[in-house]
Amino acid sequence: MTVRVLLVDDDALVRAGLTMILGGASDLRVVGEVGDGTEVAGAVAEHRPDVVLMDIRMPRMDGLAATEALRRGPEPPEVLVLTTFNADEYVLRALRAGASGFLLKDTPPGEIVRAVRQVAAGEATLSPVVTRQLIDHVSAAGGGQPGPDPRRERARRLIDGLSPREREVAVALGRGCTNAEISAELFMSVATVKAYVSRLLARLELNNRVQVALLVHDAELV
Repeated sequence: MTVRVLLVDDDALVRAGLTMILGGASDLRVVGEVGDGTEVAGAVAEHRPDVVLMDIRMPRMDGLAATEALRRGPEPPEVLVLTTFNADEYVLRALRAGASGFLLKDTPPGEIVRAVRQVAAGEATLSPVVTRQLIDHVSAAGGGQPGPDPRRERARRLIDGLSPREREVAVALGRGCTNAEISAELFMSVATVKAYVSRLLARLELNNRVQVALLVHDAELV
């Protein structure tokens, strides 16, 4: 199956470079490119991409707003955020909005190709190391503050509605564990772990495992 990709970046050189990188893979095809978030909805309707490579910082509508708008629509494409900083505050907001992961703009070509394939297959592209870095960044930005916190209270209500086993899997995701690590830790098969992750996404109404990790952190369980 050919994976259809839409490029969104206000830098024409970046778009040209990504087109060359992705064009070298027989199973990937760049079907369109735009230079601002305001053009994303129209381009998605026209080209029907499977994956959108989305720049964060653009002049009129940034990638965050464009991602939020896309993810609210019916059958949205997967979104991979492009950024120059791995702890960019906007990256965290994009992940909460439903992006499946992010790529640094200096990511090696082979890893970019691999990330697009992973996202098209329904897998988040954040490694456990990067997930842990993001959670650490959330903590440094002011997590765990005393007093009422609507995000914390909402996260705790959602987590409290899980079964004990679902909660264990969610907390492991919050620590940035891979499926194989969860399998070994909780003495279940990898296939069973995957089933639990799918169940968590459905019950919590989230798009990917990164959002589960952030929810667990919001609930202060890690």
